[in-house]
Amino acid sequence: MGFLVVGQIGLAADEQDLDILFARHSIYTKNRDVEYYELLFRNAQNAFDPTIRDEQATFEVIANNYGNIVKDGELRLIPCFIKVTDELLLSDKLPDLPKGRFVLELLGRSKITPALVEKMQELGKKGVRLALADYDPSDSRFDVLLNIVHILKLDIRKLGMENIPAIIAKLRPYGLELLADKVESKEQYAKCIDMGFALYQGFFLSEPATIKGKKIGANKMVLLQLLAEVDRKGADAKSMEELALNDPTLTFKILKVVNSAAFSTPKEITSLSHAISLLGMAQIKRWIIIFLTAGDSQASTDLVTNMLVRGRMCELLSEMSGKDDPISYFMVGLLSQLDALLDIEMGELLDQMPLNNSISKAILGHEGEMGEILSDVKYYQHGDFDAVKGKMGENVYQMAYRHSLKWADQVMKAI
Repeated sequence: MGFLVVGQIGLAADEQDLDILFARHSIYTKNRDVEYYELLFRNAQNAFDPTIRDEQATFEVIANNYGNIVKDGELRLIPCFIKVTDELLLSDKLPDLPKGRFVLELLGRSKITPALVEKMQELGKKGVRLALADYDPSDSRFDVLLNIVHILKLDIRKLGMENIPAIIAKLRPYGLELLADKVESKEQYAKCIDMGFALYQGFFLSEPATIKGKKIGANKMVLLQLLAEVDRKGADAKSMEELALNDPTLTFKILKVVNSAAFSTPKEITSLSHAISLLGMAQIKRWIIIFLTAGDSQASTDLVTNMLVRGRMCELLSEMSGKDDPISYFMVGLLSQLDALLDIEMGELLDQMPLNNSISKAILGHEGEMGEILSDVKYYQHGDFDAVKGKMGENVYQMAYRHSLKWADQVMKAI
């Protein structure tokens, strides 16, 4: 399946065998590299549901669909956190785990019984990685687990940033990997680095730094000029070429795309306008938006991937609901995090961008049909499944999300 399919969803067979909702959240190192994904499931505890039968979703299927990331053009397998209840751990319903692919995350509300402690020790001896969420240093029932688990989550919002240094000092003898959870700003992230956390989770990569008056760079401006030109009545490959030649790197990228997996046979290119003609104006518009997002070598790979997922999922949902101009939905979804990528407040950013009013309103205030789909996709990405308001059915959102994850990986390899 090519990654530029637009008119039809074209889901592969292995993308249609899950009837449950999943989302994934990234867990980062201090260098903002993705070390793990946490999988969110749709149930009251966001924990793995043992009623899921093997024919619906094995751990292997889950890992293959949700545990991949593209790094330096290569696909890597990332271990996944899954939340488990104490009832599940003590039952016989926990399937065998693919070695090294999962971390079992015990919920803080669990009943810490001798039987549970014994079970966790047994799993640890088998090489299963264990994490504890919702740690409360004032609750002594957790103490017995500190010598068993490998990773300890500290909810910095619940515990209070001012209390964290003393908690870390108390935990130091246990040699645990400490994970700062609920990190919502880059300022909090910097403070957590100073305190020595090994891992970080939260939406701090999704927010721009508070930098006022920052302008879009010259190379991005060429892309924005192209974005305006492609919508101009009378625009053609030649007029696009005249603008694109102002950025040699962009010229190379367009030529690379034409010779990528998007096309079944290599093409002999005679000019940049020829390459643009082969792509077509609709597809060149798509790639301008992608280059605008992914062309910054300083950008977080994970943030760019999430932007691609959001854009593609918005586009797919618009197609499935019969909306006109799906590429505009793609643009709304993908550009909705451009403020975080460029560290420019969204209002200032939109003032500098030649977008039409409906797209700007959808991005800034979630207005109109495009804004409604953007809201649903954002809720889904955050694992807030009950907030999704669309009427297409849960399995449609789940399939669109998984397809978008795979598509984003293919794009990241292509660029």
